[in-house]
Amino acid sequence: MTAKNTICLWFDGTALEAATFYAQTFPDSAVGAVHRAPGDYPAGKEGDVLTVEFTVMGIPCLGLNGGPGVPHTNAFSFQVATDDQAETDRLWNAIVGNGGQEVACGWCKDKWGLSWQITPRALTAAIADPDRAAAIADPDRAAASRAFEAMMRMVKIDIAAIEAARRG
Repeated sequence: MTAKNTICLWFDGTALEAATFYAQTFPDSAVGAVHRAPGDYPAGKEGDVLTVEFTVMGIPCLGLNGGPGVPHTNAFSFQVATDDQAETDRLWNAIVGNGGQEVACGWCKDKWGLSWQITPRALTAAIADPDRAAAIADPDRAAASRAFEAMMRMVKIDIAAIEAARRG
């Protein structure tokens, strides 16, 4: 890896499987070097895959097969900004359909327990504060509040429903 900062993700022997799935699912993603253990270690044997270098949407990652007992939590997630409902559906369905699970408000978990936020840009625009100058001139917090309330009732984000809520 040439990046100075890399996200290290802990897996229980499935780092290569996860990296391959991410590379096949997300644009600008790839599996790089696969490093095998030069000797036995607590979670594996000499020759087992120890680490996998990969990128997820341009973000350098390292999958470490560190063994059991260190599960992923919601304290870390990948947030993926999607451009339309088709992209939202494709990514959501790929994660959930590959042994993952739906959570809420655009969040899902992959089969390795890693959290993903599949977030349409339309949702971000609907609930974000307008820039300060625009907010002072014409704040429409009611529209943002309606969109936010609609999102809170969703599992996978429905852009048409967010836009309808925003319009009132």
